[in-house]
Amino acid sequence: MAATVAHLPADTDIATLMTVLRRDGAVIVDNLVSAAEMAALEAEVMPYIAATPTGRDDFTGDRTTRTGALVARSPATRALILNPLIRAACDALLLPFCERWQLHLTQLIRIMPGQKAQVIHRDRWAWGTHLGHVEPQLNTIWAVTDFTEENGATQVVPGSLDWPDARVPQPHEIGRATMTRGSVLIYSGGVFHGGGANVGTTDRIGLNLTYTLGWLRQEENQYLSCPPEIARTLDPALQALIGYQMGSYALGYYTPPLPPGMGPEVIGPEHALGVGDGSTAMGDTALLDAIMEKTRA
Repeated sequence: MAATVAHLPADTDIATLMTVLRRDGAVIVDNLVSAAEMAALEAEVMPYIAATPTGRDDFTGDRTTRTGALVARSPATRALILNPLIRAACDALLLPFCERWQLHLTQLIRIMPGQKAQVIHRDRWAWGTHLGHVEPQLNTIWAVTDFTEENGATQVVPGSLDWPDARVPQPHEIGRATMTRGSVLIYSGGVFHGGGANVGTTDRIGLNLTYTLGWLRQEENQYLSCPPEIARTLDPALQALIGYQMGSYALGYYTPPLPPGMGPEVIGPEHALGVGDGSTAMGDTALLDAIMEKTRA
């Protein structure tokens, strides 16, 4: 018998969600947004999906497309990035290891008929195998279409958080994240998983939105995917999440390359959006005070 990925209702509370996530490494929240909302998102992004080439290796998939820059391209995606339940889960999972967390990746993954199953892996391997001592990320895959075993529902290995990196899951340890359009798979950077094989006749489209510790480099470079001229039009909360705020004290400031005396010498990244009074500062002193307080505990 194959493993089972737990399902919770859309009105689940954060304590229940985190209990399952910390136990299994993954959980599905059913119908967190409506099918109509997800259909509207699909219509909005389909021109980009249709124009995206397939992958060039076994990992990215020769029958799979991956479309990014969704903060800039897709207003419908922005609301999902800021979903209150997901943000609460990020707080619970990531704040023990950082002062602020950030958006890590936005990507539409279309698995087309004929795609073989992806190799089982951990997403935290984006940073090599150096982060086994912390939880570096929280991930989501929103079902833009229904996820079925036939069309490539994500493979998930519940309970694999504490496994050594070299362990290979056996078939009975692998579950499938089957879910309806508008549902979301929430999983940690440490759980073993991989895209499923599409042996059906229709595309499986998932919206992969992931979040990481504010002191780590993002998988998708949000500053280039959503440069200041676009970012300054966004909700301030989203501006901060994509990186237009300090990651911690003295982490992420810059110096505008202006003529002598024509601008601040040290300023936070929000300055690029015209936010703040322009005064020179290496960071938020409240964050520094909080860090120093932890060192005295």
